[in-house]
Amino acid sequence: MKRTDPHHRENPDTTKSPARLTRRSFAGIAALSATGLALAAPGSASAATRPAPRRSVVLVHGAYADGSCWAEVIPRLQAAGITVTSVQNPLTSLADDVAATRRELDLQSGRTVLVGHSYGGSVISQAGDHPAVDSLVYLSARAPMAGEDYPALTARFPAAPAGAGLVYQNGFGHLTEDAFLNDFANGVPTARARALYAAQGRVAQDLFSTKTTVAAWETKPSSYVITTADRTTAPELQRFVAARMKARTTVIDSGHLSFITHPDTVTRVILEAVYRA
Repeated sequence: MKRTDPHHRENPDTTKSPARLTRRSFAGIAALSATGLALAAPGSASAATRPAPRRSVVLVHGAYADGSCWAEVIPRLQAAGITVTSVQNPLTSLADDVAATRRELDLQSGRTVLVGHSYGGSVISQAGDHPAVDSLVYLSARAPMAGEDYPALTARFPAAPAGAGLVYQNGFGHLTEDAFLNDFANGVPTARARALYAAQGRVAQDLFSTKTTVAAWETKPSSYVITTADRTTAPELQRFVAARMKARTTVIDSGHLSFITHPDTVTRVILEAVYRA
C-alpha cells in the first residue's frame, strides 16, 4: 500500500511474524523472544542488565471499557522496565475523565507517554498539555481540534456499525450485546469479548459531543495506530485525523480492540514513543 507520510508503517503484525517485526523495529526498542517482549539494541547489554530509563506510560481507555482492558499491554511494558498506570475513567463527562487522567499524570516521576484508545483520544488531546507528557499515542482514536464539532466531522465518513447498537437509558448509554460482541470487539476471542461486555462502562449521554479546548497533538509528537477492520471508528476517519496530526502512523489489520488482538504491535508502537521522548 502506498505510504502517505515518511513515518508510515503498514501492518506490522507481530503475532504472525515476530522475526520480521524485530528487523523493522526502532533501534533498541522491541526485540521479541519466546518469553515475551524485551528491550535490546544490537551490541548492547541485555534488558536484564541495562539501566531502566526514567520513563512512564499512562494508558487511557475509551467508552464501553475500563482500565483493565489494557491487561495484555501492561505486563509487556512492565517487562521492558516501564512504569505503567491505567486510568479509570468514570465516563461521566469529558471534564471528569480529563481530571482523572491529570491526577495520574501528577503522580509520574519521569517523562511520560500518554496513550489513548478511541474516545480516550479526546481525553489525551485535552489532558496532554500536562508538563509531564512528552508525547502522545492514539489507538483508533478521536483526535479533535480545539473547539471542533467532532460528531459533525465523523458524519463526513462512513458510519461505523457499532453506533447503531448504542442505546441510552436514564442519561447513560451502552452497546447492545450484539453490537458489543460483533462490532466493538470483533476479532477478540468470544470468551474474552463476553467478559469485556460484562464490565462495559456506561457513557454519559453528552460525552461524545463535548468539545475539547486543547489539542495537545498540535505541540507534542504523536503516533497513531489505524485499524483497518474497525467496526466502531471508521478507518477512513482514522486515516484523516492521523494525516491531519502528521502523526507517525502504523496500520494494523485489526478490529477496534487492537491492544487485545495485537498486543505486541501496540506495545512496540508505545515503546518507540517512549524511547523517542
